[in-house]
Amino acid sequence: MKCAGVDVSKAKLDVAVFDGQRFVETNDAAGHRRLAARLTAAGVERVGMEASGNYEAAVRAALEVVGFAVKVFDPRQVHGYRIFRGRRAKNDAIDAHLILAATAALGSGGAAADPRLAAFQEHMTLIDALTDDIARHETRRDRFSDPAHRRYLEAEIRRLSKRKSKELAKLIAKVKAHADLAKRFALLLSIPGLGEITALVFVVRMPELGRLSRAEAAALVGVAPFDHDSGTHAGQRRIAGGRRRLRKAVYMAAFSAANHWNPILVAFRKRLVDAGKTYKQAIVACARKLVHMANAVLARGTPWNPQNASA
Repeated sequence: MKCAGVDVSKAKLDVAVFDGQRFVETNDAAGHRRLAARLTAAGVERVGMEASGNYEAAVRAALEVVGFAVKVFDPRQVHGYRIFRGRRAKNDAIDAHLILAATAALGSGGAAADPRLAAFQEHMTLIDALTDDIARHETRRDRFSDPAHRRYLEAEIRRLSKRKSKELAKLIAKVKAHADLAKRFALLLSIPGLGEITALVFVVRMPELGRLSRAEAAALVGVAPFDHDSGTHAGQRRIAGGRRRLRKAVYMAAFSAANHWNPILVAFRKRLVDAGKTYKQAIVACARKLVHMANAVLARGTPWNPQNASA
């Protein structure tokens, strides 16, 4: 696959192309159009770039909308590849070439990103931020005893909660306007204990769900236990990685479902705790099982059926 690497900064884009071209474009709408035209002329199919404080979001969207496959690397991936290649020098042009090499090393890619989801993900991030703000204000309220101060904080909590509800309703309406996304949303809601927010997070932040194996789905969320063995040493399995915002939403949903709303998860949690697992280990295992349920429902394309609980 013919690739290009882009090192993104706030004002400019340093570009390295598989055929040896090196050039710089501005990181604005006009620069994105010129970049797309030059990459199209060169026959580029896949473009790699490093996550850079969201400065990459607009150029990514501009390239995806005209048909490029875009891979956004975690900065740790690029740093690790730099070490693997034994590179010490670092500047924007060198970084663009390194990202090009890392992009080419990916081999054949998966399905192209859904261009509709970028705007939905940004809207979901706003809802997450409002949730965090509400939690912070509740913590602050508990710190104060002065009635006036508490009234102010309670008013802010009500204002933020009202705004969150409005934004959530707006995003759900946007998702339901697309028949395929609306179907995924409805299928996920059929799972006991999986509410609107978690279903929305799955639809918006995990479009791969339903096309993955159980292990792949759990790893992508960040609830898969990884081995830590060497020689005769058998280390403790730990979860790691995954998509942070997605993992947080799934964990909170599993916490509630495994204590109240999902009979299968309630029984599963009790069985694990009775077998000697800590409460947190049991909840993480329930989160993993919830991911398996969601993956199975979307893979089958039919609502949740308790008789399929072993899936």
